[in-house]
Amino acid sequence: MVKMKDVILTGIRSNEEPTLGNYLGAFLPMVEMQRKYAGQYQINMFVPDLHSFTTPINHDTLFANTLHNLKYFITAGLNVDDPNTFIYRQSYIPAHSELTWILDCFTYVGEMSRMTQFKDKSSEHSTSVTMGLMNYPVLMAADILLYNAKYVPVGEDQFQHLEITRDIAERFNNKFGEVFVIPEATSKQTEFINRQSGLRIRSLTDPTKKMSKSSDDQKSKINLSDTPEQAYKKIMSATTDSVGAVNFDWESQPGVTNLLQLLSLTSGLDQEAVNAQWTGQTQYGPLKQAVAQSVSDFLANFRSRYDEISDDKLLGVLANSEREMSTIANQTLLRAQQAVGLRPRN
Repeated sequence: MVKMKDVILTGIRSNEEPTLGNYLGAFLPMVEMQRKYAGQYQINMFVPDLHSFTTPINHDTLFANTLHNLKYFITAGLNVDDPNTFIYRQSYIPAHSELTWILDCFTYVGEMSRMTQFKDKSSEHSTSVTMGLMNYPVLMAADILLYNAKYVPVGEDQFQHLEITRDIAERFNNKFGEVFVIPEATSKQTEFINRQSGLRIRSLTDPTKKMSKSSDDQKSKINLSDTPEQAYKKIMSATTDSVGAVNFDWESQPGVTNLLQLLSLTSGLDQEAVNAQWTGQTQYGPLKQAVAQSVSDFLANFRSRYDEISDDKLLGVLANSEREMSTIANQTLLRAQQAVGLRPRN
């Protein structure tokens, strides 16, 4: 039985190859948080494989991709031997699915239809919009509430889903009593992880949008599986602007700003130091070359570490974590079942 500490929970879908944006915005912050809070918090790092069905996927590779992505987390530095860290697959713990159905019945269609991600993605797949796409935030709410998570580090695109999780939990608790632990509000989340807004890694071809692993435009993203040579070429062809001067300005120069951010994050240099070196320069070519080399070196290093990870050890860690997390999830599910009358109340 796991002794419960305050829980930090995060995860990443396993349906497509992760990008450098996923690594910098999700993988690496989780590793840094584990190092910072070792022993103070319980850290749940899971692969939400059930979420993979919300958009078209290759079902033949889903299982392998799940293990692949977990190895990426370990490559990023996640210590799977830490007794307060748990890695698990969502679909291996059935409580996720049952709690989602219960929460569905306390969630309104209007709320789901107003979710920005649903509106954006349903417009992209207008002929094949599924209920899973609309229902995605409720499953995410179950993912969070099952483990009494207090902190849920997410990007800006997930802030709305975190807030609807809080709304659903508060609605349920108001009706049935203190069934769920309500995660902290977005403002507290960003304060806890020491950033005022979610990390923004932008598309290389359209820097007004985030770098998305689901994008069909391969030039828009750096995949973690890209060779250093492929990454170099993509950076060199990245969209900038016609301003003709380097400035760190997300509003006026998102493409150039994205390059400056990538240089800082892949080189380990402080953002202010990078900006000081490049701000005011009137040619974008040298900046692109510096970023391309930094990203290429990063990927070569990353692949070398990835190849050292044992599949057998990973599967053993998963089995142990899933057994312990099932116990916690089932305790929460039982409270919800008792609240709605599916199980006898003590």
